[in-house]
Formats: sequence, structure tokens, C-alpha cells
Amino acid sequence: MRNALFKIRENDKYGFIDHTGQIIIEPQYVDVEDFYNGFSRVRFNNKLVPIDSLGRLLMKQFFNYVGYFEEDLAKVQLVNQWGFIDQRGNLAIDIQFEDAGDFSEGLAAVRTNGHFGYIDVDGDLVLKDIYDGAGSFKNGLAPVEIDGAIGYINDDAELVITPQFEQAGSFQGEVAVITENNKWGLINQQGKVLIRPQYDTDDGYANGEFYDGMALTVYKDKYGFINQNGKVVVEPMYDFAGDFAEGLALVEVNEAFGYIDTRGKMVIEPQFEDAGVFSNGLAQVKLDGKWGYINNQGKLIIKNRFQKVYPFKDGLALIEHNGRWVYMSTKGEPVWAEKVS
Repeated sequence: MRNALFKIRENDKYGFIDHTGQIIIEPQYVDVEDFYNGFSRVRFNNKLVPIDSLGRLLMKQFFNYVGYFEEDLAKVQLVNQWGFIDQRGNLAIDIQFEDAGDFSEGLAAVRTNGHFGYIDVDGDLVLKDIYDGAGSFKNGLAPVEIDGAIGYINDDAELVITPQFEQAGSFQGEVAVITENNKWGLINQQGKVLIRPQYDTDDGYANGEFYDGMALTVYKDKYGFINQNGKVVVEPMYDFAGDFAEGLALVEVNEAFGYIDTRGKMVIEPQFEDAGVFSNGLAQVKLDGKWGYINNQGKLIIKNRFQKVYPFKDGLALIEHNGRWVYMSTKGEPVWAEKVS
């Protein structure tokens, strides 16, 4: 299990601390990203370079672009072609592809000669490059485009669901999102339409992604939820709603925010000026123009006294107080604070 690291700022440079507030990577970079699968990306010589949790840069070779590590490999671009590096920064699969996706279930979509196929972790083309488009394998199936329509293949390249959809995503468990005319719906692994495309797609929203087994829906500017069986659990009735987390989702009623459970029951009455997602048992809420945190019973655990706050993650939350970054524990105790010169 990897120890969590947290992004910090000092003198307009960025580094990382651990959960105790100890500096692990000194603030020295002009830009850094959060850690994901054991690596961050930091800006070095105006390029994003992977860095591990010990602060070691993977820079045996500079690339135009380095992706995120998935299944121990990250896609990289050099000029106009793509390959993959391993977690030591070595080129594991030669730069040779016109395009490339991330590895998932041991396979990655790549484009050669204008068409997509799939390679394994050794770089061998195991599914022929015959597709006009290709997505990631999830739950044994991947979306592929043939003659302008999208269907699904299995890892033996057998066409399991006939190409028929305008747009379609990878499976999330037993269901996948299909999109037609900017509306989305759901199919199952047999290709049966569980929900015809009817919900509005909206930039900045998940558009069919499931959290806690629930997906947010938008219909005629009202928000509701469906489950992964395609059943409407909460009719579109709220002025706004957020994704579920830890069994609760924020909803807006008459310009006040509260929380419902996965049955659609209002468990924390709308009373907040603004609110966020539950994480580590707490959610950020705004009262009297200031932010604090409540528990899942709606009790204010950390007093509302901050100008800007973020969700808890791995036991710490980043807050901005009087222009300074501060990391705080779930007990409301400061763990690290930005030094102001």
C-alpha cells in the first residue's frame, strides 16, 4: 500500500508532504499534479515529467507528452508517434504508433495505418488493426467503431454487440453508456437497451458515470438519479445535485443544499448556502459565508470559519485561510501550514 502524499505550496513553488505534515519532496517545481497510481507529474523544463513518491524524476528521455501509469505502463508521445514507458522510465514498447490509449485488462488500443487494434503489455498486436475507433476493455468488453457505428468486442475479437450506436463508452460493471443526439442512456452486456437515450449530456458532468451504484441524470433542467439496473431511483426533481459518495449526494432545493441517501430519502435537510461531496466521513458546507465540515448526521464537526476548502482525502483536507494553504486533519487540527515570507 502506497503512503499518500499531499501537494503543498511555498514561495510559489510546489512539493509534497506526508499525512504527518513532514516534507517528502521539497517545494521546487512551478507546477505539480496530485499523485495517481504511485506517480505525480511535475513541470520541468516546460514539460510534464513523472516523479515517484521518493522525488525521483523519470527523465531518461524527454517526450512531448507522458500519460498516467495504468497497469504499470504509461503512454508517451515523441514528435507524432506513441509508445509506452515502464515505472523506471525505460521505453517498454517502442515509439511506433499513430495514436494510443491506456492499458486496461492487459490490452491497449493503438492506431497503425489509420486503423485501431490492440496490443498486449509486450507490445505485440494481439487484436488486428481493423477498427475505425477503439476504447478501453472493461469487464471483458471494449467499444469499437466500424463504418461509423459503435459496437463491442471481447478479448478474442468476437463482435458481441453489433455496431449500432452513435457513441458508446466502456462498461461500468454490467452497464455502458450510449449516446445519441446529445442524450444518453444505458445498455447491458447483451446489448439490450435498459434506458433509451433521454438524459441531457452536459459538459463538466459525469454523463452516466456511476458512483455508489448511482448515476446523476438531468432532464428538463432538473436532477435525479438512476441505478445500474436502469431503474429510476430519484425522479428528476432537484434544482441541482452532485454525485453520490459514501452513500450520500448533495441536492439543491430552493437555493439551499442538503443530502439524500441512495433510496432518495432526504437525510440532511436543505439548509446550507453551498456544499460538497462526502469523503472520509465529512463534507464541506457553507454557512454565513464561511466554510466548515459536517458529518453524515449533518452535525457541524469543524466550525465554518474558512474562505475556501476542499474535500478530505486520505485523512487530510486542504483549506485556504487568509491566502495561505493549510492542511487539516478530520479533527480540525492543522497538520501543515504554508510559510509566508
